[in-house]
Amino acid sequence: MDAELYFDDVAIFRTIVGPIANNVFIVQCLQTGDSILIDAANEHNKLLELSQRLGVKRVVETHGHWDHIGAVEAVREAGIDVSVSMQDAHRLPSYDQIIDDEQLIPFGRQNLRVLFTPGHTEGSLCFELVGHPIVFSGDTLFPGGPGATTFEGGDFHTIIESIESRLFREFPKDTVILPGHGSYTSLGAESPHLEEWIERGW
Repeated sequence: MDAELYFDDVAIFRTIVGPIANNVFIVQCLQTGDSILIDAANEHNKLLELSQRLGVKRVVETHGHWDHIGAVEAVREAGIDVSVSMQDAHRLPSYDQIIDDEQLIPFGRQNLRVLFTPGHTEGSLCFELVGHPIVFSGDTLFPGGPGATTFEGGDFHTIIESIESRLFREFPKDTVILPGHGSYTSLGAESPHLEEWIERGW
């Protein structure tokens, strides 16, 4: 499995799993070989094999919708801790840690920074790869707009506020967005369309 994005000190791997093509990202510290997995979504055998090969020490969940948590029990049974926001913890079958806004989550010599971005669910999170122009956006932001807010716990006004205040205002335009489904994008490609999204209402 080749890295999709590669820096001097960190590599990002992607695999696509499940019936609605979830992106699962594994981010590896190249200095230590330790990795973190974002969203144990589905196809647990594949994720466990990749986790063993790439040195996954921890799983973090962007949110608790069914398509993002299908492999949670299997990775926990394999001895890998799973972390989630307090607001979405009830959606998971089980978990190990609650993670909070602005918390740093270490793996090897790297860190993810937790960004609390509710709207798709009450407890949706994004993760900044500290020191690199990368944000893992889960289902908060996609190419072309915000994630759906019609499910239980979703709210359109809230997701717009999250995207505007926690992503567009905090990060430069060249920041790469790696979403929970589909293709990558950048903040520079998406931010000019904020008013269009607000006007259309989704």
